[in-house]
Amino acid sequence: MAFKGLLLEESGGKVSSKITTLEESALPPGDVIVDVAYSTLNYKDGMVLSGLGRLVRSYPHVPGIDFAGTVAESSSPDFKPGDQVVLTGWGVGEQRWGGYAQKARVKASELVRLPHGLSLKQAMAIGTAGFTAMLAARALEERGLKPEDGEVLVTGASGGVGSVAVAILAAWGYNVAASTGRAANGDYLKGLGAKTIIDRAEIAQPKRPLDSERWAGAIDAVGGQTLACVLTQLKYGMSVASCGLAGGNELATTVIPFLLRGVNLLGIDSVRCPLQRRQDAWKRLAADLLLAKLDAMTETVPLGELPGLAGKILRGEVRGRVVVDVSLA
Repeated sequence: MAFKGLLLEESGGKVSSKITTLEESALPPGDVIVDVAYSTLNYKDGMVLSGLGRLVRSYPHVPGIDFAGTVAESSSPDFKPGDQVVLTGWGVGEQRWGGYAQKARVKASELVRLPHGLSLKQAMAIGTAGFTAMLAARALEERGLKPEDGEVLVTGASGGVGSVAVAILAAWGYNVAASTGRAANGDYLKGLGAKTIIDRAEIAQPKRPLDSERWAGAIDAVGGQTLACVLTQLKYGMSVASCGLAGGNELATTVIPFLLRGVNLLGIDSVRCPLQRRQDAWKRLAADLLLAKLDAMTETVPLGELPGLAGKILRGEVRGRVVVDVSLA
């Protein structure tokens, strides 16, 4: 059966894209075929669309690291036709064809049932970015962070991970400080629940090996020197959840914050996250994320607009979340 999709091709080291008709027989191996309704745009998608980072090793390729849709065929006892499902991670959209097409074939073990209370479109408004934000927020919670402990910082707050992180933490009663390099986004972030807006220049790099204690916790989607700075400003025994590298993948710091303040650096992986933890995170997202705030941070685009948005998300020019309606080619 033929369907539409966004296909990447590589020639002479350059990656190009086109909307084209694909055949079901071209889909990768798997035991479940999904009629995809929506996907989304994440930072990693921007890299794949731009041919960066050697994330894709084989072309032609259908990108899209997450999707939501309805099961069309299944040889797995875990799913049946008509089930609504969500996929994030597992190398889909990188090592194998992904969600920027109207059909996908994947392993049943990679799918999560659509949580009660969310539509397929809302699930992709959350997407990998929002799922990662929940994993990061839960990691802080599991390390003992409580609202009364003080101000919690979110870096890269205008982006997808940051926007959802601000909304989640605010819904849980935390005093959220949102860091952004775009002053015009201040009202947007306050609408999501941020109490304080921090210019990213204030935390762009460490001032000294150990700075004044400021943050009860942090979710960092930037990495690089920003993360190094946050480590120097954490309160005693507190944690930062690291879940992004928009500001660089190198971390030049000292052991001083760890030795003198006992701070914790928590790594967040959303790609190979175990099934039970995935299911728990999606249930929390459905229960705790205010859907009005989710709608406020989301725009919807057709497949054809994705190549033009790739550079923008890599430059930090995309605010909030982008849902991709794959029926609109």
